[in-house]
Amino acid sequence: MSCEPGVARRAVSPEESRRASRSWWDRDADDYQAEHGTFLGDVDFRWCPEGLREAEAGLLGPVAGRRVLEVGCGAAAASRWLATQHAEVVALDLSGGMLRHAREAADRSGVHVPLLQADATALPLADASFDIACTAFGAVPFVADSAAVMREVYRVLRPGGRWIFAVTHPIRWIFLDDPGENGLVATHSYFDRRPYVESDESGRTTYVEQHRTLGDRIRELVAAGFTLEDLIEPEWPPGHEEIWGQWSPLRGRIFPGTAIFVAARPRS
Repeated sequence: MSCEPGVARRAVSPEESRRASRSWWDRDADDYQAEHGTFLGDVDFRWCPEGLREAEAGLLGPVAGRRVLEVGCGAAAASRWLATQHAEVVALDLSGGMLRHAREAADRSGVHVPLLQADATALPLADASFDIACTAFGAVPFVADSAAVMREVYRVLRPGGRWIFAVTHPIRWIFLDDPGENGLVATHSYFDRRPYVESDESGRTTYVEQHRTLGDRIRELVAAGFTLEDLIEPEWPPGHEEIWGQWSPLRGRIFPGTAIFVAARPRS
């Protein structure tokens, strides 16, 4: 039985979410890179559409000689930048389509890092094998059981290791996904945790994005064993006029679009 393609807020199973994310990013990889590749660069680490760079922010701390895992790396521009800073990097993503772009960008730039296709909820990596883990909008927003991601990252980090991840700021979920004036009107409940789901004509789930409140994210981190060190809400910088999806100067100057969580695995 067919139906009209559309969007909804409804529950999905972890497998449905995983399957949709992998197929979506495989299918959308070319368009995504065509639209955003110039902004992201081949060898650069931007945390968010606001444009904050790791070179300026230094959220990871010293990286030279450290083992770094990028979770949900996409085309792995951040991993290649980290490699130029003398980090020992592994870049991981669920999507083969995005990793294809990672290989192509590595060939263009001459900066190569190991690429691994895997699910962030089941990292095929040894315990306590990394000093730092990070992601800029990778994996965390698209995983039904994001608490499992926190536990897995904790497992592969050494004591004292750092985990820094950027996601859409949870407050954005109360607004329409619109960079214009319609996106300034509160429409949805902040406390509605049902994911945003897109479906095709056959009713097959094609895209899933998960919502958690700020409190939810902090509780996931603490439950996994992490200590939260900072929560950064990048401000929209003067002179930045580029629109990225629902991010725009209009909205960015009024309320935050990105939340960056800085956490650490205790040393003992």
